[in-house]
Amino acid sequence: MNARTILASTALVALTAIPALAETPIRCSHQLPPQHEVAQVIERWAAEVETLSNGELDVQLFGANALAKPEENIPSVAKGSFECAFSVNFQWGKTLPAMNVTLRPYAFSDPEIWRKWPDSEPAAFLEGLMEEKRLKNIAWLFQTRMSVFTSNGKPLIAPADFQGIKIRGLNPAFDTSLTAMGAATSSMPGSEVYQALSTGVIDAAITDVAAAYSRKYYEVQDHMTVSPVISVFFNGYMNQAFYDGLSDTQKAALDEAGRKAAVWAVEDGLAAEQAAPAQLEAEGVTLHVATDAENEAMRAVMQPAFDHAFTEEGGEDVAELLQLVDGMVQ
Repeated sequence: MNARTILASTALVALTAIPALAETPIRCSHQLPPQHEVAQVIERWAAEVETLSNGELDVQLFGANALAKPEENIPSVAKGSFECAFSVNFQWGKTLPAMNVTLRPYAFSDPEIWRKWPDSEPAAFLEGLMEEKRLKNIAWLFQTRMSVFTSNGKPLIAPADFQGIKIRGLNPAFDTSLTAMGAATSSMPGSEVYQALSTGVIDAAITDVAAAYSRKYYEVQDHMTVSPVISVFFNGYMNQAFYDGLSDTQKAALDEAGRKAAVWAVEDGLAAEQAAPAQLEAEGVTLHVATDAENEAMRAVMQPAFDHAFTEEGGEDVAELLQLVDGMVQ
């Protein structure tokens, strides 16, 4: 065997001894069942991350609470128990009250706000607060900006209609906006609302248009008022130390996939919003779409009450965030 053959053989052995580049697993938890429109966006996001990273990142999704309960996701990712999760903004609660800014009544009714959100100053501000909790935001997934007030016998259209009504609440700051109209609130998860309505524990509810149909509220409530009261989102986040350890290529894949997913979520949410009213009417619901004047009358009572309670809850961070949101919507 000549020297060239020996060198070539040695090189071949050396190359075959190098293992293939190992995939980096990313365990990602969320609470949603597979048929939920946001769960389907998360599935597309996971596939896009793997494609854009050329298979270097292996996203392993655990939906429907398979890896952790909803309230466990945020602290578990921060501690590094697993790498990633998606949570609805309500679940940030006392950990990061500012995440509930989209519950500010009538402040996020324009869908263009959501299209611009990922690159906005308010989003950057919230991402900075998350980093203080050892969390890196990786996706903003809009779910809905259109709500319904459900009721029996008559619609809830004006602030005076809420006087003495027992209604499902969402969180302390938002509930203050309901009590400002004279309602009594009772907070509960969406899964319990149908039973509470059917038994008279509460008289009315607020939910998004699509959920009013999917949860069959039409079986226990005969009037619904459609109004852009609040916006709800899920956001994806990752353990900061884990994210910092990724390569620039892997980080770029996460960034691009997150931006694409944000667009998919907006379009899917708007499509669901457009389809649901007709579905509700087909089930016998008397549907009222609030006018601009009716929405403004509600905003005038609800928003100041929310702002006061929200600022008291979140302090200087929330006060600064509300100013940034005001600048965005003007």
